[in-house]
Amino acid sequence: MSVLSKGSKAVILFALLVVSVAPASAQILGALPLFGAFAAHTPSASAPTDIRITGLGSGSSWTIIVLLTFLTLIPSLLLCMTPFARLLIVFHFLRQALGLQTTPTNQTLIGLSLVLTFFLMKPVGANLYQLSVEPLQAGQITAFQAIERGSAPVKEFMLHFVREKDVALFVELSKEPRPAKPSDLSMRVVAPAYILSELRTGFQIGTVLFLPFLAIDMIVASISTSVGMLQLPPVVISTPLKLLLFVMVDGWNLLVGSLMRSFQ
Repeated sequence: MSVLSKGSKAVILFALLVVSVAPASAQILGALPLFGAFAAHTPSASAPTDIRITGLGSGSSWTIIVLLTFLTLIPSLLLCMTPFARLLIVFHFLRQALGLQTTPTNQTLIGLSLVLTFFLMKPVGANLYQLSVEPLQAGQITAFQAIERGSAPVKEFMLHFVREKDVALFVELSKEPRPAKPSDLSMRVVAPAYILSELRTGFQIGTVLFLPFLAIDMIVASISTSVGMLQLPPVVISTPLKLLLFVMVDGWNLLVGSLMRSFQ
């Protein structure tokens, strides 16, 4: 199996722990030497307000800067290594197909996508917690061993949904040797291949979702033109019809159910 660089491992595990095991994050950070140094110098309620941190050299200072920089990248990593991208793309396609500009709002669609992403990633997070976080808390493995173990469930999840064509593209671009089996692929190859595959799948679903509503628009436009209703835009008539059809067939249940099944 390709060995991840230390920097890549740190980013991956830190992002996964934030999403999957947020309640245990404080204990994990306390177990690391860097954050243990901060905890040891945290003043109590009765201590003076003059705070001094000792024992941190220039190397530790650079480590703090790197970790704070990685914090800004965590949202992007989480969104690109989970089903969030596909869900959000499909929901935006649905809103455009219905002819609605601001309903549901962007905040509503993002919130729905996050809730569904948490629902889908819960088994992966539980597996990650069992394999890496619990042994780390018990002192059985080191932090980098936990990173190695924690990246495996996420990579296994992504490998289920990547296309062979996308994987081949990034294997070629990375100049890595051709792997004997999918599990030998490095996260450097799997992550961008997964993003590309999810974008393609999301656009495919959105295109199919557009077709019935496009047919309604064409029928309404042809009828209104044939009867001479040139003063009334066809979209004024077709939008209520599309909404009525979507509500009658219980569109949200059908769409969300189909999206959830596509990840099983």
